[in-house]
Amino acid sequence: MPQLTTGAPPALQQTTGAATVRPGATLAVTSAATALMLMNYAAPMLTLPSTARAFGTPASAQAWLLNGTPLGLAMLLLVAGSLADDHGRRRVFLLGTLGMGLTTALGGLANSTLTFTLARIAQGAAGAAVLVASLGLLAHAYPSGAARIRATGVWGAFVSAGTAIGPLLAATLSSLADWRLTYEVLGAATLIVAALGTRTLVESRAPREGRPDTAGALTLGLALAALLTALTLGRDGWLRPPVGLLLGAAALLTALFVLVERRSRAPMIDLALFRRPAFRAATAAALFTGLAVIGFFSVLPALLQKGSGMSPLTTAWLFLLWSGTAFLVALQVRRLAGRVPATYQLALGFVLSTAGVLALYGALEGASWPRLLPGLVVAGVGSGLLNAALPRLTVDSVPQARAAMGSGANNTARYIGSSAGVALALALSTAGADVTLLVSAALGLAGAALTVAVAGGTGRR
Repeated sequence: MPQLTTGAPPALQQTTGAATVRPGATLAVTSAATALMLMNYAAPMLTLPSTARAFGTPASAQAWLLNGTPLGLAMLLLVAGSLADDHGRRRVFLLGTLGMGLTTALGGLANSTLTFTLARIAQGAAGAAVLVASLGLLAHAYPSGAARIRATGVWGAFVSAGTAIGPLLAATLSSLADWRLTYEVLGAATLIVAALGTRTLVESRAPREGRPDTAGALTLGLALAALLTALTLGRDGWLRPPVGLLLGAAALLTALFVLVERRSRAPMIDLALFRRPAFRAATAAALFTGLAVIGFFSVLPALLQKGSGMSPLTTAWLFLLWSGTAFLVALQVRRLAGRVPATYQLALGFVLSTAGVLALYGALEGASWPRLLPGLVVAGVGSGLLNAALPRLTVDSVPQARAAMGSGANNTARYIGSSAGVALALALSTAGADVTLLVSAALGLAGAALTVAVAGGTGRR
C-alpha cells in the first residue's frame, strides 16, 4: 500500500522535548477524560422527561436536548484533530478538558431549552478536543504492536463505561436531589482530570507547513450545522421548505468543503486517506454505529419510561446491562486481535447488536424487565466489539503523524450518524417503538455489509 506524505520532514513528525512519555499515565488520564465526556453525552438520556418538563420543551423540540452535544462534536472534531496534530495534542487535550468542565457545570444552570442546548453544543465542541487528542496521545505513547492494541481496547472500553455510568449517575442524583446536580458533579470531575493531565501528559505534535485551514473549518461547521438542524426539524415534516433549504445548503457547503480541502496546503482532512480501504471501513463503521446503535439506544430509556412506566432509576439499571456488557466485552476484545481482523470484528459487532435489538421486539411497551434482559445483553456484546475495534482500526489506518486527524474524521462520522439516528428514532417512535426497532436493525445490517464491502477484503489494514 502506498504511503501518504504529510507535508513535514521526518525530523518534524514527532516532537516531545526532553520529557519522557509515560504510557500508563497517558492511558489513565485520556481514558478518564473520555469516560467523563461520554457520561456527559449520555446523561440526558435518562433525564430527558424531567428536563423537558423543567423547560416546558414541546415534543417537537426535545431532540435538541439530546442533539446539542453531538452537534458540537460533529462540527469541531476535524478542526480539533488538525489543531492537535499541528499545534500539540497535550495542549488541545488540556484546553478541551478545561472547556468541557466549565461548560458542563454551566449547563446545570440553564433555565430554558435554548440555553441548555447552547451549553450542550459548547460541551460537544470541548469534548471533540478531548476525543481526538486522546487517540493522538495514545498513538504517540504506544507506537505499534500488542501494547497499542491493548491501549486502544482499554480506551474503547471506557467509551462504554462512560455511556454506562452517565445515565445511572443522572438517574440517581435526580432521584436524590435534582437533574441539574448531575452536570455540576461531572463538571467538577472533569476539571480534576484536567489538573491531572497537566502533570502527567507529554506534548507531541506533527507540524505541517501552511496556515490553519480556516476556510475548511468554516465551511464544514456550517455544513454540519445545516444538516443536523434539518434532521432535527424534519421530525415535524420532511417536506417543509425550511428542511429542504437546510438540506440543500448542507449539500452545497459539503461540496465547497471538499473543494477547499483539495486546494489547501494544510487541510483539516487529507482526502487521500479515503484511498485507504481500512480508513474507509473505519469511517463507514463509525457512521453506522451512530445511526444504528447510538441513535436507538439514546432514546431507549425514554421509550421504556413511556411504554412500560418504569422509573428513571429502574431504566438506568436496565441501560447499564447493555452498556456495562459493552464495557466488559471491549476490555477483552484485544484477545481477538491476532485472530480476527478489526474489519470483521466490526461486522460481527453490528450483527450481534442487530440480533439484540430484534430480541427487544414487542418488549418495550408494557413488558416486564426480565423480558428485556437477553436482547440488552446480546446488543451489549455487539456494542463492545464496535467500541474496541473502531479506535484500533482508526489509529492503524492512518500514518502515526496524522493520528488525531484520523480520529477526528472517524468521530465526525460517528456523531453525525448519532445525531441523525436520534432524530430518526424520535420521529419513528410516534409510529410505535417496534417500528424504531426494525429500522435500527435494518441500519445495523447495512452497517455490517458496507464495512466489509468498503474494506475490500483488507481486513485489519
